[in-house]
Amino acid sequence: MMSSIRMSQFRTIQGVIVLASASPRRAEILSNAGIPFVRDVPRGIDETPVGEAPKDYVMRLAREKAEAVAIPPGRIVLGADTTVVIDGEILGKPSDEADAGRMLKLLSGRAHEVITGICLRDCQGVVMDAATTRVWFSQLSETEIEAYVASGEPMDKAGAYGIQGLASKLITRIEGCYFNVMGLPISMVYAHLRANPSFVL
Repeated sequence: MMSSIRMSQFRTIQGVIVLASASPRRAEILSNAGIPFVRDVPRGIDETPVGEAPKDYVMRLAREKAEAVAIPPGRIVLGADTTVVIDGEILGKPSDEADAGRMLKLLSGRAHEVITGICLRDCQGVVMDAATTRVWFSQLSETEIEAYVASGEPMDKAGAYGIQGLASKLITRIEGCYFNVMGLPISMVYAHLRANPSFVL
């Protein structure tokens, strides 16, 4: 499921991407896709929801991240933010192990949504979009939850799990983009880049 808000058209898109994110997973996705990039990590972004809908929340943060770094000549800044949503609740990164356990209990045996907002920005304009993937978890025992939390893997991830890691064995099904669940819907990003004939890999 995808929705798009086109703020304005890029007039010139060429050169490498500036990734406005510290996420190693987003960097890995771009690298594996053969899209050259450099990293410029934004500072001081407050990721606290302010009562908005989940999609609006991730798109706001994606734009704030993209706007927090300078645009080098001829380059495009890419900001992104991912969240997990269940029963209307936004699940960000857990604050501690108890919070991680709470999130995993919410996800256990149920479907939830992973939403990533993206913002592509250059000196001529901004393009924003969002992707949604539905993810189903198997029923988790207390022992499985405790063992996964103890591994440390949940602690830096929205919703307290990483689909590409130890949690892969706990997920029974997805609908939508797998890479979106990792943190970057790469086909969506590339579609916006290639839509402009000036973009050169």
